[in-house]
Amino acid sequence: MNHTKKLIIAVDFDGTIVEDGYPGIGDARLFAFETLKRLQKDGHRLILWTYRHGQKLDEAVAFCAKNGIDFYAVNKSFPEEILSDDVSRKINADIFIDDRNIGGILGWGEVYQLLTKEEPKMVKPKKKKGFFRF
Repeated sequence: MNHTKKLIIAVDFDGTIVEDGYPGIGDARLFAFETLKRLQKDGHRLILWTYRHGQKLDEAVAFCAKNGIDFYAVNKSFPEEILSDDVSRKINADIFIDDRNIGGILGWGEVYQLLTKEEPKMVKPKKKKGFFRF
């Protein structure tokens, strides 16, 4: 999955960035903040996409900021979006990272590798010269 363009990445909080401790805040998952910082450094936009709202959401945003992550948007597609009944609750993102997807959450190192590794280039095999020629 070589994404040469910059992505909009929606990231869940509980169980994804931190261990699930809702309504409290669990411990940061191994390499979560390091990976998120690297993704931002690579130019991707991060959106916090969580069930949390009100004070619990404010606590999650503050926890992430304390750990060096300021999101492009929180629970919306872009910072200026105003939610109303005529706007879909689903956000516009290229990738969603969530512990509730089929198969659960990958390790953050694996997430980064999937988002940044180059696809293998197709190389046409050279014809061999020898006893068997096809």
